[in-house]
Amino acid sequence: MKNPLRYQMTEYDCGPTSMLNAVSYLFQREEIPPEIIRSIMLYCLDCFGEDGASGKRGTSCMAMMFLSSWINGFGQTGRLPISSQYLSGAGVNFSQNGPLRDALRRGGAAVVRLDLEGWHYVLLTHISGDQVFLFDPYYQAEPFGDPALQMVADHPAEYNRIIPVRCMERTERDVYALGPAEGREAVILFNDKTVLTADKTVEYII
Repeated sequence: MKNPLRYQMTEYDCGPTSMLNAVSYLFQREEIPPEIIRSIMLYCLDCFGEDGASGKRGTSCMAMMFLSSWINGFGQTGRLPISSQYLSGAGVNFSQNGPLRDALRRGGAAVVRLDLEGWHYVLLTHISGDQVFLFDPYYQAEPFGDPALQMVADHPAEYNRIIPVRCMERTERDVYALGPAEGREAVILFNDKTVLTADKTVEYII
């Protein structure tokens, strides 16, 4: 059984919430061992706020890189068929042959950092043409001023936003923009049992 994806509890926990959502999106509830949940929460929220309070500046890129490596190691133990790849810089884009678009086409998911009045993590689950389907863990009741940014309520286990690729590819800081190339970051995740490969589907070869 798949659970609905979750919203963050505070202003700061978009990183661990999006990583937990990636696991929920890729696996059935009954398959998920509690150890991966514990470790995601353990390694995230590592940044200190201006007042010195732990976690009040969210999750660092270094923590996400370490978590991606830990997830790979965990998958190799055979406890959960999961694998991960950490991307940073100019390689985080939606080019036709790039790893981000390729992962989404093959049934993977990606946690990316983008701008939402400050750096923010969301989960990408699909791509179709020039539209990206994502789950933003920051709950918002009112629609965006830009009608191109669609809010969706009827796919709670997959996505709650549909955003044009052109909006995400912007190099300036703006709503749902990946921003400057040198600051981009993504964690790609796969369920190794369900990921599409050349030997599993003719459509993927084409």
